[in-house]
Amino acid sequence: MSEPLLQAVDLQCERDERILFCDLSFSILPGTVTRVEGPNGSGKTTLLRMLAGLNDAWSGNLLWCGKPRSGQREEFLRNTLYLGHRPGIKPLLTPLENLRALTAGRRPLPDPVLREALDGTGLTGFQDVPCRNLSAGQQRRVALARLLIADEPLWLLDEVFTAIDSGGVSAIEELLLQRAREGGAVVVTTHHDLNLPGMKRIVLGGGAINEC
Repeated sequence: MSEPLLQAVDLQCERDERILFCDLSFSILPGTVTRVEGPNGSGKTTLLRMLAGLNDAWSGNLLWCGKPRSGQREEFLRNTLYLGHRPGIKPLLTPLENLRALTAGRRPLPDPVLREALDGTGLTGFQDVPCRNLSAGQQRRVALARLLIADEPLWLLDEVFTAIDSGGVSAIEELLLQRAREGGAVVVTTHHDLNLPGMKRIVLGGGAINEC
């Protein structure tokens, strides 16, 4: 069996004097897609932000490749891609300019490659239009173009299907499966009825994995 990329041991998180989850343990293995499930308010986004290193209000242990994540933060961040439930783009910039900015700090790529990624999310002809003039779905596609050129081993995706039409949903599902086939690991939250072959599940709010 492959060594887990990310391992959670006895995680607990409290918000507004209410325990969201406790005694939560799981492993994220290479070559898998894992869906975080649970009702609204159960802590799905909070958990994803914890895994991404964006929320420190928790207790327990997180291991990266078998070692405490706290001692190898830079390596963890270099190898993890996080997309939040908001597009995370600048409305005054064009899709091409936004994609340049999103990739510049990690692996700068030439414009033809970035344009091809934007084409791959259905933004042909819109690469040089300010994002403030795009629809919510088109703005979401700008952020999703990042997935077509990403090489990080771990993807953490929060509500990745928001504002995406049925054709886009199918394309994203196939992209997640392809990433797993290539040996990457994907953790995703979604209200979409996602049920991919071999998909793992982390259930919050009283599910089998999280019983306080």
